[in-house]
Amino acid sequence: MTKLNLQEFFAAEFAEHATVVAATEKALCEPFCRLLEASAKAIRAGNKLLFFGNGGSAADAQHLATELTVRFSKNRQAIAAIALTTDTSALTAIGNDFGFDALFARQVEALGQAGDVAIGISTSGKSPNVLLALEQARKMGLVAAALGGKDGGDLNGLADPLLIVPSDRTSRIQEMHITLGQMLCSALEQELGLV
Repeated sequence: MTKLNLQEFFAAEFAEHATVVAATEKALCEPFCRLLEASAKAIRAGNKLLFFGNGGSAADAQHLATELTVRFSKNRQAIAAIALTTDTSALTAIGNDFGFDALFARQVEALGQAGDVAIGISTSGKSPNVLLALEQARKMGLVAAALGGKDGGDLNGLADPLLIVPSDRTSRIQEMHITLGQMLCSALEQELGLV
């Protein structure tokens, strides 16, 4: 077994990160701006943002919803956002009664309303529960948006705006998802005139 050269590893990780950052910046300004516009329009109309995803993406959903409902850069009026990944009673009941694939769609059906923005987060673009929730959102007149990666998977043609991070590596995609999400929080505060 080859011993890990920590200095080379450290430098290579940062180099790859920087490459993905540059590619993301080049590729995603336009869909990011459209996501910001849709989100600001929803909040101004008294609607909300719904975030959801699995695993690390579930953590991102919770993180971003909290940044909006509590604060991002400074104290200001709360922004309506919900993570559909946090209610253990709902998650276990839906999983038990309807199956894991229905986890988020059922909550969108219950909590969503026309004019809301549903933001699915999936590094592969192939998570059935994220895809079904976006389909449910579209049926109900919500904006069905997503953060993806790789080739976009089945998010292509379903989510719009769709921000596909140009990388095949899950960790790099997740790094960009949280960066893009925090950029959304900051831009939304400014666009709404709250800071």
